[in-house]
Amino acid sequence: MSTLSESVVTALHLTVSADPVLWTIVGRSLSVSGTACLLACGAGVVLGAWLGVARFAGRGAVLAWLNTMLAVPSVVVGLVVYLLLSRSGPFGALGWLFTFKAMVIAQTLLVLPVVTALTCQLVADAERGHGEQLQSIGAGPVMRSLLLAWDERYALLTVLIASFGRAISEVGAVMIVGGNIDGFTRVMTTAIALETSKGDLPLALALGMVLLAVVLALNVLIAALRRWREGVDGTSQGALPGVLA
Repeated sequence: MSTLSESVVTALHLTVSADPVLWTIVGRSLSVSGTACLLACGAGVVLGAWLGVARFAGRGAVLAWLNTMLAVPSVVVGLVVYLLLSRSGPFGALGWLFTFKAMVIAQTLLVLPVVTALTCQLVADAERGHGEQLQSIGAGPVMRSLLLAWDERYALLTVLIASFGRAISEVGAVMIVGGNIDGFTRVMTTAIALETSKGDLPLALALGMVLLAVVLALNVLIAALRRWREGVDGTSQGALPGVLA
């Protein structure tokens, strides 16, 4: 077995030399997580915005269930999707188990509660600040939810980036429903687990470096968006007295 220093050097070489095996796995990971985040954010933003404004019997129970889903382990989500897509499951005829589609479904279900809960909180906070004003001009719950979500669009971009980070770092669900099949469903996290168990540390380390780089890039992007938004808000507030004058 290679020493740690030799493994690190080999991992760096794999990363910078455009190793086809490495970058095929990276590309598949980005595709799965990106598709899942787009689906989850499309549904989660709409649902979360409506929940942030709507008032109905049982809303507290819905929010409690949503918050519970935030803490559900990814392996449980993977198990549920596996049972649904297995041959004896209700959607077994689709033949999606151990495919790209199964991994997308698992990650979508995993990320959807996160997007919905964060959007709900953002819109609910905005509703407390501007809801009465919008109601006074005749905006109903649906219209208010859309307007408030648009007003918080920059914060929602942060939600999107954070949800992508949650998806791409997930291992349990995609391992169960994807099967970690070489060349088909192997992604960064499952490949790291497999290569580590095999003792192939260079490839595992190289994938880990790329995964850390992706997560770091997401954090930098979130910080940049936050700083840019603060600058925009400061400019707008500075221009407001002149406009009123």
